[in-house]
Amino acid sequence: MKAHRDRPAQPEVTTASRKAASSRYILKLYVAGQSPKSVNAIANIKKLCEANLHGRYVLDVIDLYQQPQLAQGEQVIAVPTLIRKLPHPLRRIIGDMSNTERVLVGLDIRSNA
Repeated sequence: MKAHRDRPAQPEVTTASRKAASSRYILKLYVAGQSPKSVNAIANIKKLCEANLHGRYVLDVIDLYQQPQLAQGEQVIAVPTLIRKLPHPLRRIIGDMSNTERVLVGLDIRSNA
């Protein structure tokens, strides 16, 4: 008979966390000038990305006061809007990005289980 070895318990890895660990994120944040909501959204998403996606993301901040034509192409109807271009599928989050858990789930970095 072969001896049975107990293996140390492995931490559970969810599909979302596995995907987040291996994917490069391309994000676009649409804002309107330097309004308090825009400034907060920029600061919040930069902090969140550095904490959760360090070295694995590109964040483009687009000021619709300077480039209003870009709103139509991306179908942005409210600002601030964060669009995850990659990994697919495309995801959109609207607001100041202050609800970290909501943003992480919205970006599919953390599951909502």
